[in-house]
Amino acid sequence: MRKAKPKKRYILPDPKFADTLVTRFVNNLMIDGKKSIAYSIFYDAIAMVENKTGENGLETWKKALANVSPTVEVKSRRVGGATFQVPLEVRPDRKISLGMKWMIMFTRKRGEKTMTDKLAAEIIAASKGEGGSIKKKDDTHRMAEANKAFSHFRF
Repeated sequence: MRKAKPKKRYILPDPKFADTLVTRFVNNLMIDGKKSIAYSIFYDAIAMVENKTGENGLETWKKALANVSPTVEVKSRRVGGATFQVPLEVRPDRKISLGMKWMIMFTRKRGEKTMTDKLAAEIIAASKGEGGSIKKKDDTHRMAEANKAFSHFRF
């Protein structure tokens, strides 16, 4: 085990919206260290969302992220040779991280042609409460609900 907890790294806000949440999302979206390409994909997708919905793109994205973020999850816990799926509350920081990762994962699986189109479509779908990332959240919640009987094994 570690002697001391590692220091929390603070990330800089993005250049356009001055929001650290956007930077976190772009860092997850980025492949092979190509951050400028990831930023252009994100900004173009936000502009596309604004064109399609007529609402503020950043607010729509934040609403979509809030819709995708889970509140409970299950963790495996071994008790006396048996493994139980124990439902746990998700920490606020992890909630955002999971939401971002699921959103990006299901964006990449979509059928549109470019990544910008895929991301814009996933943001719009998630803000309405639809799409693959919302289904993933619902499945996670359903699993936690089904295993509520083992909640006394919490650690």
